Amino acid sequence: MTRRMMMLMTAGAVALGFAGLAGFGSHSAFSADEDASQEALIKLLDAAKISLQQGLAASEQRGKPISAKFEVGDGKLQLSVYIAKEDKFFEVLIDHVTGKVLGAEPITEGEDLSAAREQSSTMANAKTSLQDVVQKTIAQSANTRAVSVVPSMKDGHPIASIDVLTYNQVRAIQQPLD
Repeated sequence: MTRRMMMLMTAGAVALGFAGLAGFGSHSAFSADEDASQEALIKLLDAAKISLQQGLAASEQRGKPISAKFEVGDGKLQLSVYIAKEDKFFEVLIDHVTGKVLGAEPITEGEDLSAAREQSSTMANAKTSLQDVVQKTIAQSANTRAVSVVPSMKDGHPIASIDVLTYNQVRAIQQPLD
């Protein structure tokens, strides 16, 4: 078992423990799905030749990046970036090896649309780009890799929550965007 795998499994177990304490009720199916998802991500993340920051930069040719994450889809690693362009939202898929844009799908409904609207609204108040805030976060710690970045508002100020993988732990770091 790799160090990254152990780290993400431990982080997932801790997160699920907090979810149980917070009163989310029975989450046994969620736990199994979450553990499997994290394990798959850890195994595949080493295949990524580009960073989250490079994926954000590549997506800019299609619009303004409003969030990004490495994830596993159909058993394969992918880098997904939500962008906003002319009051519309798209999910841009970036090749995790070459950094080239593979395509963009419109986001038109459901939770994805709600999340994109909220992220876009937050980024409208931001003075710092997601790419810059991720780079700043990574520069502060050795052997750290950004896995995702999601903006939100906190106490009236835009912030970015950056999930980073460092040695044997995953943690969320919040950075101001204003």
